[in-house]
Amino acid sequence: MDARSVATQILTQVIGHRRSLSDCLDTHLKSLNDARERALAQALCYGVLRWLPRLQALLQRLLRKPLKSTDCDIQALLLIGLFQTLYLRIPPHATAATVNVTRQLQKPWATALVNAVLRNFQRQRETLLTSVDADISVKLAHPPWLLKCLQTDWPTQWETIAAANNAHPPLTLRVNARFMSRDAYFEHLLKAKIAAIPTPYTDCGITLEHPVDVQQLPGFTQGWVSVQDGAAQLAAALLDVPVGARVLDACAAPGGKTAHLLEHYEVYTLLALDNQPARVQKLHDTLQRLHLSAQLRCVDASQPDTWWDGQLFERILLDVPCSGSGIIRRHPDIKHLRQPSDIGTLTAQQARLLEALWPLLKPGGKLLYVTCSVFAEENYLQIQQFLATHAEATEIGLAADWGYAQKYGRQILPGENNLDGFYYACLSKENIPTSLL
Repeated sequence: MDARSVATQILTQVIGHRRSLSDCLDTHLKSLNDARERALAQALCYGVLRWLPRLQALLQRLLRKPLKSTDCDIQALLLIGLFQTLYLRIPPHATAATVNVTRQLQKPWATALVNAVLRNFQRQRETLLTSVDADISVKLAHPPWLLKCLQTDWPTQWETIAAANNAHPPLTLRVNARFMSRDAYFEHLLKAKIAAIPTPYTDCGITLEHPVDVQQLPGFTQGWVSVQDGAAQLAAALLDVPVGARVLDACAAPGGKTAHLLEHYEVYTLLALDNQPARVQKLHDTLQRLHLSAQLRCVDASQPDTWWDGQLFERILLDVPCSGSGIIRRHPDIKHLRQPSDIGTLTAQQARLLEALWPLLKPGGKLLYVTCSVFAEENYLQIQQFLATHAEATEIGLAADWGYAQKYGRQILPGENNLDGFYYACLSKENIPTSLL
């Protein structure tokens, strides 16, 4: 097995069987012992999925007839070959390495096909690119429906968002304040000859100038530092947890925000929920590495009658399931896996969570609503609808120098100050007599 054959397996699962890239990487990269081969396989997978609409449009013009559904692996291999040629500037011998994968797939009949397609692309490259790029959704490598949503919600920024979605994200860290300050960790990075800068708008954030394997980071296994985008690090400060408060993190896995709250505040009780056992295990592992603890439950947060003990919370962090449209640069498979019909399903789920958890908030308490989406339907329109039906709920305006002020809440767009796309809105509960509700 080599990088290209493993990348072919992974992309066959993602493209052909609609599986998550992260899950497939976890499963298949283990078969590569060489670190350089693992890095190349990962780069090929991310790159192909980042530019998939454009690569597919090119492949369609290069094939005389569509491949059979049983040959999704050959399609994946061809996409890898096109990506290498177009974006990686890999030398010509890489074509031969790609062609050789057909033998590992036990499809020797495809050898001539893969060779011919890749060589034809090299000969017709400029003509083909001019042809496919006439379609703006192909040129920007976004499904038409997704591009239309961006154009509707962000009429003056949609092209910038699309470009940011196709960019390589930085590796951003959060220093564990229970161990040391950001300045102290900078000293460790300096000794390790790892160049980095402070992450804007954060107290503990550090952005590396060049990504490294996390095991190379000083003190990573000891819990000194975690990987977390700067936009996600804003949640802890916005929640503003008083000493000794009861806190609910309703959709907590994989645990970055949960851990940040525990690092930042003296919390009396932090109850962290998720509805999938594997994700709860990731949450547990995250906290264990950082030497932190919380009450973890594998439950459906929208059904509090199955898990709530009746004690109100002073703070609720509600990082709802969403389209992920603000983190496409980190998860390019979103462009392939997400469907237009998903948005309505997700907004309904978000509304259910808001409705179910609001009664658990103590009067005078705060609920922080968070998404990694850029769609208005999931963000300020969701909050607008909730406020319209809950007289005791008021928005706490977020005065900040990051993001864009919305009718309710604030939106960070992907790539803004090299941050991911996040939406935040903070709600408080007034103590209104029941007779007036």
